[in-house]
Amino acid sequence: MTEKVREEYKDYAIEAETNEEATARLVKIIELLRKECPWDKVQTHDTLVPCMIEEAYESVEAINNKDDDNLCEELGDVMLQVIFHSSLAEEENKFTLIDVINGECDKMIRRHPHIFADGDAKTVDKVLVKWENIKYKERGSQSAASRLDDVPSAFPALIRSAKVQKKAADVGFDFTTVEDACGKLNEETQELIEACQDHNEKGIAEEMGDLFFSAVNVSRFLNVEPEGALRAATEKFIRRFREVERMAEAGGSSLDNMSLEEMDELWNEVKKQEV
Repeated sequence: MTEKVREEYKDYAIEAETNEEATARLVKIIELLRKECPWDKVQTHDTLVPCMIEEAYESVEAINNKDDDNLCEELGDVMLQVIFHSSLAEEENKFTLIDVINGECDKMIRRHPHIFADGDAKTVDKVLVKWENIKYKERGSQSAASRLDDVPSAFPALIRSAKVQKKAADVGFDFTTVEDACGKLNEETQELIEACQDHNEKGIAEEMGDLFFSAVNVSRFLNVEPEGALRAATEKFIRRFREVERMAEAGGSSLDNMSLEEMDELWNEVKKQEV
């Protein structure tokens, strides 16, 4: 870094005291990195996609862990991504950080008429219904199918399928009861078994997807968030597997030289201990 550049940016080594100063500090730091850092110089919207996804998930993990210190750090990383992308767009004369923030402010005001205008919505459900109705009005006349296209394909598969199903249900395309949804789940399970028996690789993949989709539909009926439910099930499996390994080692053995039946016996013992 040249002496001139160092002098220009030295004030931004000092911690800010206001929201405005803090935002300006980070903007200036990214501006410096874009000029001086070999890695930052070559980044594009496309190359930063993995970073955006990782930072969002790491923030969610901090929330799940109730780790405030880590959440503070991860939210900073998310903010870095927002400002970095805005900086790239400004360099290309497309939009600026000010456009991003003003656009979001305008949208929040527009979609909360019960706060900023004469609308009325006294419950969470009414707020959500009003939000969706305003979104559809903003986008003009939409067919029912086109509303499904509004769910980003980049969403995690479980989240996307739940949102697609909800939008279809909003126009009446839905099962009547959770029992009906469970019946579909059983039907897809049987079709998967049949595909396996036929050694139909393409059919197996398709039926596996249908089974997942049906399971998500059941979770929607039960008001269970599928992504969170699967995450919790995965964590439970890891916890139980770790305990199985501990018990095996305590008995003078290891998982590598145990039979499936022996490991399954320990697994059942772990499950009993958790009850």
